[in-house]
Amino acid sequence: METAATGTAMNTPLAGAHLAAGAKIGVWFGCALPDYFGDPAAEYRSARETVALIDKSYRAYLSFTGPDRVRYLNAILTNNIKDLPADYGIISLLLNPQGHILAEIETYAFANRLLCVSYAMIRSRLIEWLEKYIIMDDVTLTDETPRYGTLALEGPKAAAIVKELSGADLTKFDDLSCHEGAVGSIPCWITKRSPGGVPGAEFFAAVEKLAELWQVLLDAARWHGGGPTGYTALSGLRLAQGAPWFGYDFSEKQIPHEAGLQDSHISYTKGCYTGQEIVERVRSRGQVNRQRVRLGFSGDVVPEPEAPLTFGGKEMGYVTRAARTWDPPRILGMAYVRKEATVPDTVLQWAGGTATVMK
Repeated sequence: METAATGTAMNTPLAGAHLAAGAKIGVWFGCALPDYFGDPAAEYRSARETVALIDKSYRAYLSFTGPDRVRYLNAILTNNIKDLPADYGIISLLLNPQGHILAEIETYAFANRLLCVSYAMIRSRLIEWLEKYIIMDDVTLTDETPRYGTLALEGPKAAAIVKELSGADLTKFDDLSCHEGAVGSIPCWITKRSPGGVPGAEFFAAVEKLAELWQVLLDAARWHGGGPTGYTALSGLRLAQGAPWFGYDFSEKQIPHEAGLQDSHISYTKGCYTGQEIVERVRSRGQVNRQRVRLGFSGDVVPEPEAPLTFGGKEMGYVTRAARTWDPPRILGMAYVRKEATVPDTVLQWAGGTATVMK
């Protein structure tokens, strides 16, 4: 599946290892990443039943230093950066003045810097947007994307593997907390993430150590009955979990309430930020004309992005992303539809059959 981003796809630093393992490479988040390593159904089940190893080389890493760094980012991002504890992260949006979503950004607080993690496919534009707001602030933005990479373990056995390899006990950590550690002799930051409510971890490491780290994690995943997982399976898994993807399920076309991000990505007590007036106006009115919904599709055909959806012969919206899942076998997707079609169990039509709005 290709993203809406344009330009030549970037290669993961692990391209050679993936090709040697027989992976089929596709374009995901603007990066050349594995579609699958042989059997997407088996990879999907590994993520659900044992452990999945994921290459997250689609990220951009921007570091902010200087005495005004907290005040600066707090004034332009939608979530509360000012009260972010050391070694913790938070997920925010960068909006334009009209309230439309320019970027999804994770911000991590370290002793002498803030690290923003976003998407390499918007890296150049993101730097331009962020630098535009540095006017009188004593802030230095450094693009550290070439220096780092992220790998992830998720699934029921992920926590046990993390403890075995690093000594870090994920059961004692909060989500988005960062812990300096090592996997064997490889230094890295370990961040707890719990997709689908199951504790897992991301490993943030120097790019020159990424291949070595991948091999250590791969050996451990296979020992525990899992293995590498490509984005064909991961897309289906995230749809089953109800997790939207930036660049696929929300982007500059949407405002946060349309995308359903108003409860997860926004602080309503932090004070002013770019686009706040629109966000507050929508919140006070309590509704938008269209919203993101989850869909279950009939038949065995996966709809393409932008596939029109109708109800009673009238166009109601369009599909953003759809994928096959295997537990149980079905086709799930996300879409934007008019508010009258957002009620669960509403049955919409598309060219290949029906699409039922899910709770």
